[in-house]
Amino acid sequence: MKVFPDKLPAELAKKLPPVVIIAGDEPLVHMEACDAVRTKAREQGIEEREVLHVENGFQWGRLLESAASMSLFASSKLIELRLGNQSPGQEGSKILEAYAERLQDSDNVLLIAAAKLDRKIQQSKWFKTLDKAGFFVPVWPVDHQRLGFWLRDRAGRYGLTLDMDAARLLGERTEGNLLAADQELQKLALLMPPGARLDAATIAGGVEDSARFDIFTLADACLRGERERVSRIVRGLRGEGVEPTLILWALTRELRTLLSLYQHLDQGQSFEHACKAQKPPIFDKRRPAYQQALNRLPIKRLHKLLLFAQRLDLAIKGASDIPLWDGLHDLALTLAGGRGLLAESPHSYKIG
Repeated sequence: MKVFPDKLPAELAKKLPPVVIIAGDEPLVHMEACDAVRTKAREQGIEEREVLHVENGFQWGRLLESAASMSLFASSKLIELRLGNQSPGQEGSKILEAYAERLQDSDNVLLIAAAKLDRKIQQSKWFKTLDKAGFFVPVWPVDHQRLGFWLRDRAGRYGLTLDMDAARLLGERTEGNLLAADQELQKLALLMPPGARLDAATIAGGVEDSARFDIFTLADACLRGERERVSRIVRGLRGEGVEPTLILWALTRELRTLLSLYQHLDQGQSFEHACKAQKPPIFDKRRPAYQQALNRLPIKRLHKLLLFAQRLDLAIKGASDIPLWDGLHDLALTLAGGRGLLAESPHSYKIG
């Protein structure tokens, strides 16, 4: 049964299932979901805990051995299978299937902690069987559009009140890094009197910029037309030392996808069919962003942007004198609907 992280405590209050799978790449939410399962297990008298780290060469038979071994002091245990980024493979899949078949004969609780599980794994026999018997908790990063509300609610845990301007500013300074956001709230709770109400000025004076971004965050912001955020992300990527090649790859991929969508639409296909025809297909959650980009960017501009991307590729290889990071910023900003130097003169790019 799929249970989202914010609903997990309430579901655990009803019952602790024999299996809980927690998967995703957001460290803070992932950690707290695992902690909630451990706490519930202790409340139910499960004191013994065994941790199995899945690494290269892991002996999958240890899982069944752990489940079968009895303690002198307890009739059940919490088995933590830390899968991380590893795939079970054929051997692991067979062992997990065998474990699933024995669930009714055991009082143990299995907690599988993993990074994001792809669709193929979620369609596997072992996953479906364990999911049916327990909880699957998918952990997704908090969308930046919801981040301010998330932080405002989070502040309440520490006896603080954030107005929305303060929450948004804290979100800008910690986007992509919820651990840093939580640490800032804890620090503020120590510095401020109980029940303090914080405004944007307090956040501006007391919180350093610790936002983290990746190239996919940048691509999404471009598609959505979030121009100010695009500029902030490009600065952040440059500060983190991200290779320009990766940034250019991500932006060029979106340009080619948008041009492909235009081609399908010109052939009389529906937008939904055009999205499904992409490789990989564009799933429902991302389609509105592509629709916004198509509404905002005429096909001629996309072609000009693609030509400029080729010039940036030459700059990366040392065959063009275009200022590379300024060019990447301008490419991203124009894709987002801004009008930088590129928008004015894509074929004779000048700085200054």
